[in-house]
Amino acid sequence: MDNSKMDEIKAAICTLRKNAKVAYVGSISESGFPQIKGMLVIEHESVKTHYFSTNTSSRRASQFLKNPKACVYYCDDTKDQYRGALFTGLMEICTDHATKEFLWREGFEIYYPQGIDDTDYCVYRFTADSVNYYYGLSNTTLSMDELEDTEF
Repeated sequence: MDNSKMDEIKAAICTLRKNAKVAYVGSISESGFPQIKGMLVIEHESVKTHYFSTNTSSRRASQFLKNPKACVYYCDDTKDQYRGALFTGLMEICTDHATKEFLWREGFEIYYPQGIDDTDYCVYRFTADSVNYYYGLSNTTLSMDELEDTEF
């Protein structure tokens, strides 16, 4: 693939992520089956690292503690042709104050009445190894190393 086409794909992946309001997060259930959950997109650190907030007591948090293998899918079906980016990697459950504070937003008190240090508030930190981008009947898989120099 020529460099201009690769640059176009990298830019499209980053744009897809930046514009997403919802991401679909995949985990593995206790019985070994994949499970998907839509989650609000709040923060991105880089194209490699994705953050989500949830309840520590949630089923998904329990699943990730037992098996950190995960995927995060972003899609855009509002244009003439469907686009999607499937990131594959590992999910970490963060309960430290600094990470929770990083993701904390006004209004979270409704869900976590004790504030940032509420024991039922945690942050998912997803670290991607690769991404598969789909657009125009074509799939392109890239490692995170290949995306490192892409402006996010």
